Amino acid sequence: FTAVYTVSVIFLFICTCAYILSLAYSPLNRNKTGLLGIFCKCARIGEWTSLYVAICCIVMAFSIFFIQ
Repeated sequence: FTAVYTVSVIFLFICTCAYILSLAYSPLNRNKTGLLGIFCKCARIGEWTSLYVAICCIVMAFSIFFIQ
């Protein structure tokens, strides 16, 4: 594993959680503690910083496809 791939997995996980929260708000929002609370927290991060997360995903995709 490299740092680039680890960060890209984290960003994709945040984007996926935010997307699932937009589709099914209630089940994901109920679990704010424990292991399932990680999904809710990542979804909130994806909502609050959606512009920055999107920019980082585009930059990482560019670096993975064209630089490496």
